[in-house]
Amino acid sequence: MGIIGENHVVVMPYPGRGHINPMMNLCKQLVSKSDNIFITFVVTEEWFGLIGSDPNKPDRIRFATIPNVIPSEKVRFKDFMGFIEAVATKMGAPFERLLDQLEPPVPSLIIADTFLLWAFDVGSRRNIPVASFWPMSAMAFSVFYHFDRFLENGHYPVNFPESGHERVDYIPGVDAMPLMDLPPNRGTKEEVLKQAVKMFSWVPKGRYFLLPTIYELESQVIDTLKRNLSLSIYPIGPAIPYSDLGDNSANFTSDEDVNYLRWLDCQPCRSVLYVSLGSFLSVSSAQMDEIAAGLCESGVRFLWVARGETERLNEVCGGKGLVVRWCDQLRVLRHPSVGGFWTHCGWNSIREGVFSGVPFLTFPIAVDQFPNRKLIVEDWKIGWRVKEEFKVENLAHLVTREKIAGLVMKFMDLESNEVEEMRRRAKELQEICQHSTSKDGSSEANINSFIRDISLSSCH
Repeated sequence: MGIIGENHVVVMPYPGRGHINPMMNLCKQLVSKSDNIFITFVVTEEWFGLIGSDPNKPDRIRFATIPNVIPSEKVRFKDFMGFIEAVATKMGAPFERLLDQLEPPVPSLIIADTFLLWAFDVGSRRNIPVASFWPMSAMAFSVFYHFDRFLENGHYPVNFPESGHERVDYIPGVDAMPLMDLPPNRGTKEEVLKQAVKMFSWVPKGRYFLLPTIYELESQVIDTLKRNLSLSIYPIGPAIPYSDLGDNSANFTSDEDVNYLRWLDCQPCRSVLYVSLGSFLSVSSAQMDEIAAGLCESGVRFLWVARGETERLNEVCGGKGLVVRWCDQLRVLRHPSVGGFWTHCGWNSIREGVFSGVPFLTFPIAVDQFPNRKLIVEDWKIGWRVKEEFKVENLAHLVTREKIAGLVMKFMDLESNEVEEMRRRAKELQEICQHSTSKDGSSEANINSFIRDISLSSCH
């Protein structure tokens, strides 16, 4: 349905849940604030099958599809590097062909995930400005944008156990960070780093740079980026579906949905540890077993999202906790019985946790999750590391059930002054986060500024 006179924005996320979700949340905000914006949201055919029936999608957002870059999402787990290569080489051409097939008006802006380098080429060839959407924290961006400094100083890969605690202070906008908060070489292949270095060299070629973060939470690094990059930067976080929270019936269509909500309703206030280690990369089965045993030994109530191993873990964990395949994470984190969040430190999860005012146990697995851990533990002081020690083979080193049990008991101790101070700080950040979305909040102002700027640009 072409509507003449509108700003037609074409949005191209990276084909992964942690990329698609914040970009869709941004799009919903854009169309809710401007009647002059119409969005075509482009996904692969497989992802359209997963999200195409979203009941909360506004009419001014329509889906368009391109072919899958790999035969099945399952292949992505088995050949991660192959998937990255396919996204880099096979998505650009069908995306550009799709632009020719769209109904009018002609696209006035492309919003593309920063990882999709070919989108800049497409925009340049067609004289369409590009807004780069970075789906991670501003600090992670600065760390990766300046990653060559780690290489030049001989600090990557981190080769010796004692080096992990060494601190470096040469990343612009980032306070001195321990090398253990860099992605471990074992979990981050050299090819990924090469792709990242190439990717970041293209960022200044965009016209706009969108960050799903909140200015007050990362003001130092954002101000530094604004001074050092030539493009317009907009912190527009939290980019989470907080507007859906008022609908208590939303998304609850299965018995499992009802079961975990009823279970939470029966638990004492702040007594439940919510555990989720992400929707894609995960820990080994051996580590899962240690986590399960440790949680059980701790005696603490827990709700654990564990895709693929739900039945086995439920048998191991018994009646103290509940293991589910999926849950509405933001609604769970906001539940009064939830008192903490054991997370893999994915940026979407962190934003939802901060918005909900809960403290964190941090257990990063790959890439940006390691610098995100620094944000939580050192900068915001609202969480603890599950792994304090540094190992060269960090991902292979198991955290034992004994350590997990002791840490979880201490973390969920409502009588502890240390824990109470951490909870107080988490509530302060929650207020900052929620205020950012209010009428006079920073994120609200930045979104309105972005809408105003792209509207003015389309008039010229």
